[in-house]
Amino acid sequence: MAEPKQLDDCNGVKDECLQTACTGSSKWNFRPSEAVMGCIHNMLGIRGVLDYVMSHLNPDGKSKIPLGHGDPSAFECFRTSIHVEDALIEAIRTGKYNGYSLGNGLPQSRRVVADYLSHGMPFKLSEDDVFLTCGCSQAIDVVLSVLAREGANILLPRPGFPAYEALMAYKGIEARHYDLVPERGWEINLDQLHAIADSNTVAMVIINPSNPCGTIFTHDHLTKVAETAKRLGLLIISDEVYAHIVFGEKPFIPMGFFASTVPVLTLGSISKKWMVPGWRIGWIATCDPDGILRKSQITEGIKKLMNIVVDPATIAQAAIPQIIEKTPKDFFQQTLQLLGHAADICYDRIQKLDVLYCPAKPEGSMFVMVKINISGLVDIRDDIEFSAMLAKEESVIVLPGSPLGLKYWIRVTFAISPSVLEEGFDRIAAFCMRHAKNT
Repeated sequence: MAEPKQLDDCNGVKDECLQTACTGSSKWNFRPSEAVMGCIHNMLGIRGVLDYVMSHLNPDGKSKIPLGHGDPSAFECFRTSIHVEDALIEAIRTGKYNGYSLGNGLPQSRRVVADYLSHGMPFKLSEDDVFLTCGCSQAIDVVLSVLAREGANILLPRPGFPAYEALMAYKGIEARHYDLVPERGWEINLDQLHAIADSNTVAMVIINPSNPCGTIFTHDHLTKVAETAKRLGLLIISDEVYAHIVFGEKPFIPMGFFASTVPVLTLGSISKKWMVPGWRIGWIATCDPDGILRKSQITEGIKKLMNIVVDPATIAQAAIPQIIEKTPKDFFQQTLQLLGHAADICYDRIQKLDVLYCPAKPEGSMFVMVKINISGLVDIRDDIEFSAMLAKEESVIVLPGSPLGLKYWIRVTFAISPSVLEEGFDRIAAFCMRHAKNT
């Protein structure tokens, strides 16, 4: 069997590349930035890695089953509420939102987001604490840009979301990784934080509910995280893009709840909870009751940067109040019920496969991390090859774990139609059986 194509590193552009751009007596002075081109595979982002995996699809093969990307909107069962669609249509038809908005977003929409995020918190956010962004991805970019002082490093979870490391590499921020421990329900290794942090460590990132692990941090664990960050002098970047997408026994606790202990920058969006990732509406919220972010000028830095970066479409901003305040509760209940059922399917099917292992049933978000027993397979050396060959032979797309920080693991999304998910695992089972070592 032919080996899958290599996932090559993106080498820096060499001088020869500039020379080949010369024609005749002309010599061109432009070439790509080495910061952009000098990337390695785990800095390509999820899209880049999935593009690599999908490049192995057989054009004449089976229909594609996408278990690699967290975009459930492609499936009718996860279509957003009609009330959400009507909110955008109404904003368009008013004719009031065809121009530019303020750099930090429409005041009425920021006010509604502030009220939404304040639920269950010991203090109340105001519209001045909220900055609207083009999805959570831009929120990540803005926050990292503000923190990118010379020599800075930031603590990232392993496994985690590769966009952080990619953007940090581009901005010259050193990434230091702390482990999420699968044997403890993917809790943070708090002792490790002390070992890897120093005087140049400016922040730590947490992702709760977890992408890629599908777990929820408890109140007790988050208390310890906040106390540890305070001792180390760090702010917490809390990525809560999957906030309230929980279907297990643990409730979602926002990190902002602990902002009296440690300052928190909360990142979120309407993308996942309302099933509209393509609308690109997100936010940064400064959870800072003691004014630490203001005194350290982090808040001012965000304000300045928001005045020079692109802001979300004004019509989408204008739809936020109706989206947040008017979406029926039964829409969310139905979505969580469907995701919980899909998580059960995913976990139960994995348990039946000898070469795959899942430490715990997913409790939230849309993902689960699955370990591959490479020693039980032939012709497959790692998670990259597993994913590429699975795409080629069965047209099932999963995300390799190496770009997330865990070699020999894969990330699987279960946010798809249950019938398609079942077929996907039928194909995965056939693939694993076909490549299993004879015992």
